[in-house]
Amino acid sequence: MTKIRCAWCGNDPLYIQYHDTEWGVPVYDDAKLFEFLILETFQAGLSWITVLRKRENFKAAFDNFNYKKIANYNEAKLEELIQNKGIIRNKLKINATVSNANSFMEIQKEFGSFSNYIWSFLNGKPIKNSWKNLNELPATTMLSNEISKDLKKRGFKFVGSTVIYAHMQATGMVNDHVKDCFRYNEV
Repeated sequence: MTKIRCAWCGNDPLYIQYHDTEWGVPVYDDAKLFEFLILETFQAGLSWITVLRKRENFKAAFDNFNYKKIANYNEAKLEELIQNKGIIRNKLKINATVSNANSFMEIQKEFGSFSNYIWSFLNGKPIKNSWKNLNELPATTMLSNEISKDLKKRGFKFVGSTVIYAHMQATGMVNDHVKDCFRYNEV
């Protein structure tokens, strides 16, 4: 019997694996939240599959998404990243990654963890939506607007409301699997 999935993952094996194992699963680990935040910021203006296909390259290029190391990148490392054909070579996004790593650690100092901060917007519990089909899914919400605004106030870059809503979906802050998807009740 064929599993019913959200239509956005199509037939691409990488997309299917991501959909079936990661997308929408609540994430409370700071390292994983940072990884998704970085990947989502690089996705801005591009398709998610483009970033997903380069995920391992990003992981290698950005020291396993170690925000403590990234926060201390120097000009030589930034130039190395700009020359790296395995990632999205957008200088503004690369520089924003360093800035965001520093802002991420500032939030950790203030809230004890980034997870405490980001999940406080939802009182620690995911929102379970009940969409029937993909065209019902929003690109932004009032909550993603609020989080985006707060992150920008704290110095984050490339964290517009659409990026933040995608981050919320990826990290399970919202369950946006459509109701007939087999993952809807699993996450």
